[in-house]
Amino acid sequence: MGHITEYDMYLFGTGVHYDIYKKLGAHPEENGGVDFAVWAPNAEKVWVIGEFNNWDETADLMERLEPNGIWELCVPEAKLGDMYKYLILTKDGRKLYKADPYANYAEVRPGTASRIADILKIKWSDDKWMKSRAEVENVYEQPMNIYEVHPGSWKRHTGYTEDTGYYTYREMAVELADYMKEMGYTHVELMGISEYPFDGSWGYQVTGYYAPTSRYGTPEDFAWMVNYFHKKKIGVILDWVPAHFPRDAHGLAEFDGTCLYEYADSRKGEHPDWGTKIFDYSKTEVKNFLLGSALMWVEQYHVDGLRVDAVASMLYLDYGKQNGQWVPNIYGGNQNLEAIELFRHLNTLVRGRNNGVFMIAEESTAWPMVTGSAADGGLNFSYKWNMGWMHDFLDYMKLDPFFRKDNHNKMTFAMTYNYSEKYILVLSHDEVVHLKCSMLNKMPGLGIDKFRNLMCGYAFMMGHPGKKLLFMGGEFGQLREWSETRELDWYLLDEPEHAHLQEFVKQLNAIYNKYPASYQLDDQPGGFEWINADDAYRNIFSFVRHSKTGRNSLLFVINFSPMEYPDYRVGVPKKKKYSLILDGSAGEFGGAGRDRDVTYQAEKQPCDNRDYSFAYPLDPYGIAIFKF
Repeated sequence: MGHITEYDMYLFGTGVHYDIYKKLGAHPEENGGVDFAVWAPNAEKVWVIGEFNNWDETADLMERLEPNGIWELCVPEAKLGDMYKYLILTKDGRKLYKADPYANYAEVRPGTASRIADILKIKWSDDKWMKSRAEVENVYEQPMNIYEVHPGSWKRHTGYTEDTGYYTYREMAVELADYMKEMGYTHVELMGISEYPFDGSWGYQVTGYYAPTSRYGTPEDFAWMVNYFHKKKIGVILDWVPAHFPRDAHGLAEFDGTCLYEYADSRKGEHPDWGTKIFDYSKTEVKNFLLGSALMWVEQYHVDGLRVDAVASMLYLDYGKQNGQWVPNIYGGNQNLEAIELFRHLNTLVRGRNNGVFMIAEESTAWPMVTGSAADGGLNFSYKWNMGWMHDFLDYMKLDPFFRKDNHNKMTFAMTYNYSEKYILVLSHDEVVHLKCSMLNKMPGLGIDKFRNLMCGYAFMMGHPGKKLLFMGGEFGQLREWSETRELDWYLLDEPEHAHLQEFVKQLNAIYNKYPASYQLDDQPGGFEWINADDAYRNIFSFVRHSKTGRNSLLFVINFSPMEYPDYRVGVPKKKKYSLILDGSAGEFGGAGRDRDVTYQAEKQPCDNRDYSFAYPLDPYGIAIFKF
């Protein structure tokens, strides 16, 4: 008898074998050899083939275990690093050559075999980080300023072909962590870590839900990177894709000759837009496969959060589908009740077992209570990407300042629903591809005007309630759209305007990290107040951020027009001194760098429906942040 017990099969059959990845897949035995186990209930026969048996299709026939249809075999000759696949004979006589769904490591693409690895023996030295994470009392009161990174195109080694030149996980860890520390980011969000075959999918069409991609190294290398980030006090977030999977012959599609991982009815089991398969969330073993994957990244690889991709496509049965292409639920509605149940189970489980870890929903609709508790009928995510804010913000920013006055509400509207969910404000990779232009080239005007506009936008985002996310390259004004086939245009930093923008973002980040008013009460009404939300004619916004203690509140004044106001008067909450801590027109940001007072005393002069105010010389595209 192998290492799969009756109790394992019972837990897997009921969908609650949370350590399933320690049982299914390929696991080296203490006394030599490797134990292989795969779930393929509708297969006629299954063999494991690989380097250890010269890919002999008849050498290693697996034994079927009941009642689940798990196939198991210990192969004495197999060893760490060997490539392997499962040869599945279907009931109708076809031969399928499948990668291991539970493999922890894969052959470098375009090869499609799995590799034997042992992730349970990885050594860690991030105890300090893990201990402090587990002791976090309220994750929402912590700063979260995320740098979104596609590992293969952040930087590359020069002089290589397009297909090589990747930084390894270890190389990237050191250089990226140093850069993030210097810039003041608190978390990195890594795209495309779960193994995937096609570079152009950016990692959103996954074949290996239990394997860090071999493009950049081994599982040990990936763990080393996470460990290094933690030592540098940087949190690690991974993109995780339970919504769909590709049709590649070696992957999950029709795994044992039948629709095993996907819904059998093509109206539920296929995404017409994406050409992918949809997981069958009604099957306990499929749910267990996804739950186990999420837990492995968090508990085995010490990842601090998962950003769940395409949540809306899972929640709605008719997502991206025409009439006749979808099937209503048992109540006649368009909600996928099985996916809803999976989310509640997933989020309650991951967060319940791992205090301080967060689950993020990329959810683009008005689905209620995405971050509400499961007990109250919510989905129990920690955060939701604020796609509504992003669309409104970019619509406003693209406009010539002359037309902004008629669209002023686009910048204020998000505050009308800000407290309905726990939000992250996002300017992600999706906004700088497919002819949408880079962040800088979305801006109106020519030359320096583009930079001044973008600085105004970033300052507004940094002051607005919600955690923050910016895609790589946005911080220095990447000109070209992002492409996964090349590194960012770092040479732009030789030009003063790009270097000034980068310095501006760096100082915004420093203010964000230094002052709890920036992040402590993002989801509490006491954390934000408008000073003037209605100065549409002049394109100016002013507001205050408050901390829990009321100390070191921040006043933001941002002028989204090229007009100068030498004596701009702003109403203030208290008769205090207001200290200028960031001047967007300073010379270090490429501005005029005029001499101006550092402190301003509020006087009893009504303005903006306040008793007190002070006057400040506000430049064209002027940005001023005061503390009081």
